[in-house]
Amino acid sequence: MAQKEKAKKLNAKQKAYEKKQEENGKKVVMWIIGAFIVLAVFYLIFVASNF
Repeated sequence: MAQKEKAKKLNAKQKAYEKKQEENGKKVVMWIIGAFIVLAVFYLIFVASNF
């Protein structure tokens, strides 16, 4: 009986860890996309200023 409770606790911890990792992953992806957008804007300004 104790093993089942232990397994449930471990499973709950694993699910919480997965959720936390997924949220962190989404944040990283959003930062990368934001950085690409900023770089694209700088590139457009650079190209436009050379004409």
